[in-house]
Amino acid sequence: MKIEGTHELYARRQRVYEVLTDPAVLKRCIPGCESLEKTGENSYRATLKAGVGTIKGIFTGSVELEDLRPPAHYRMTVSGKGQPGFLKGSGDIDLDERDGLTVVSYTGDVQIGGTIANVGQRMIQGAVKMMASQFFTAIEAEAKVEADETPPKHGFFRTALRWLSGKLRRMFRGKRSNPS
Repeated sequence: MKIEGTHELYARRQRVYEVLTDPAVLKRCIPGCESLEKTGENSYRATLKAGVGTIKGIFTGSVELEDLRPPAHYRMTVSGKGQPGFLKGSGDIDLDERDGLTVVSYTGDVQIGGTIANVGQRMIQGAVKMMASQFFTAIEAEAKVEADETPPKHGFFRTALRWLSGKLRRMFRGKRSNPS
């Protein structure tokens, strides 16, 4: 299955790259992440509670960051398994600075097997889009605070409000740049 998308974050590209490669920040921002422990240079062991529809479970696996080119690019390879099935894949994350914001683009391929694969590709892609939106909303909040400041709190309602606020900000920004 192919996954791809873009997100605009109102934060400096260098800071976005820093938070996207910081395991403590990732643990706070990845929906359902229960643990993310460093196992080597740019490699981690992860435990994630996730699901699609009525099929839910805990996945354990590994994450590796490769081809790091700060602050513009890196490649992520993941593999995990749990009671509902398995997943493995890789993808590229690219950061581009435009008009005072950072555009994060991601593309990747993921293989899914087991019970969770029976849910259907459309439903899985919908869940992936929702999790990506939650993740990047939390990452934007993290990137707006400096490394030595207290990190922001995350949770469903805080993330939903940040997402809505960002949508409104982007909508009004578009109207100002395209006068009718």
